[in-house]
Amino acid sequence: MPFFDTERGRLHCRQWSVEQPAARLALLPGTGQHSGHYHRFAAALRAAGIELWALDTAGQGLSEGDPDAPGTLDELTADAWGFLALVRAGHAAAPVLMGHSLGAVTALNCARENCSDLAGLVVCGTPRRAADLAPDPGLPLLAVHGVDDRRAPIDVIRLWTARHRSVDLREYADAGHDLLHEPVQHRVAADIAEWVLTAVR
Repeated sequence: MPFFDTERGRLHCRQWSVEQPAARLALLPGTGQHSGHYHRFAAALRAAGIELWALDTAGQGLSEGDPDAPGTLDELTADAWGFLALVRAGHAAAPVLMGHSLGAVTALNCARENCSDLAGLVVCGTPRRAADLAPDPGLPLLAVHGVDDRRAPIDVIRLWTARHRSVDLREYADAGHDLLHEPVQHRVAADIAEWVLTAVR
């Protein structure tokens, strides 16, 4: 279980290794979640030959920090780049970055800063505040969202994707905010795996 140092303290991430992976997916969880919540998602990706890495955001899981104060967007973005450096170490191919909820906002901000170090971007349960972050049209981007999401209503993400036609939006009926832990999780994971393998070709 790797650790790395940041200006805000020591952070932890988890790797589900795959021998000669077809792609690597680096996941930024949402508020109150950590890497230990993603074993089932990792197993689904592994079956497709995709290696998953997941970060414990500051204050969550095994990472140092205040669980009630994850940090500013700039701080979260800096942490994400430190995490991505660990994922990329020793590998020529860029990873796909994925973020859920607050992690989606962070991932979009990372891509805005430098998309050349990413093979693609996946956002899940994207909150309203992300509507101000325009994606790079040259970066493959998948948005997965529950139709019944009450924390991040889907109407906002529908308008956002309509303005940015480079975004591939997948909607899931009878699903809320936390798609990777709801009854539709297997379909969501399969859709993400299929999309990632296409994005990295």
